[in-house]
Amino acid sequence: VGGLDEAKRELVRAVYWPLEYADRFAELGIEPPSGVLLYGPPGTGKTLLARAAASLSDANFIPVNGPELLDKYVGESEKAVRDLFATARENAPAVIFFDEVDAVSPKRRGDDTGAGERVVSQLLTELDGLEPLTDVAVIAATNRPDTIDEALLRPGRIEKAVETPLPDRDARREILRIHADEMPTAADVDFDSLADRTAGYSGGDVAALVREAGLLAIEDAIVDGGSAVEPTVGRDHFERALRETSPSTDDGRARVEPPDE
Repeated sequence: VGGLDEAKRELVRAVYWPLEYADRFAELGIEPPSGVLLYGPPGTGKTLLARAAASLSDANFIPVNGPELLDKYVGESEKAVRDLFATARENAPAVIFFDEVDAVSPKRRGDDTGAGERVVSQLLTELDGLEPLTDVAVIAATNRPDTIDEALLRPGRIEKAVETPLPDRDARREILRIHADEMPTAADVDFDSLADRTAGYSGGDVAALVREAGLLAIEDAIVDGGSAVEPTVGRDHFERALRETSPSTDDGRARVEPPDE
């Protein structure tokens, strides 16, 4: 995972340590954080971070797309949440990852009796109810943290909020090198220059840039007669890829630096 050092540190503390060093927490008489919220623009690595945290601790990774839990029939949404946590307990150590958690935990209103409110209530019951979440960590992700019910973000629930911002220059350079690590690149490819010219790109955008450069190299090899020689990705391929890609988020587009005169 390139960049996101602060987010990685918080996930290690909130997910890896409690699963790997539970005895240390017991010795100090403290309860580990029960959940972590990752928030930031799309493509900034929230899902990748969650998978990495689960892999680091050899925990079972249980991904859930938020809207999947919603059911128009009374009781079905709550049952889906109960079954999810029961599965996690049976397969502990486990990490439950709620993607698009804002879809299932909107701010409740007094006149709201829909599935969203029932799911929020059931989530609260599972997170700090009578049955403890032993060896089960909860990670949630959202692009809209302001829409999540505040009760879900209190201590003892999904209490740790960690931002996954757009990568800075050094992080973009690291992401470029990670994705191009197994790619045969020519000596004229300048990753420092590419990092400078991708301001506003998310991690996903940078990955797409490298993939596009590779596709262009393959295309050139095929058009040139399908040479048996392994295609090499050169500076020209990245230049063309830059012209064909751009930041995918509003925040990224707003941060795009004007071209040099």
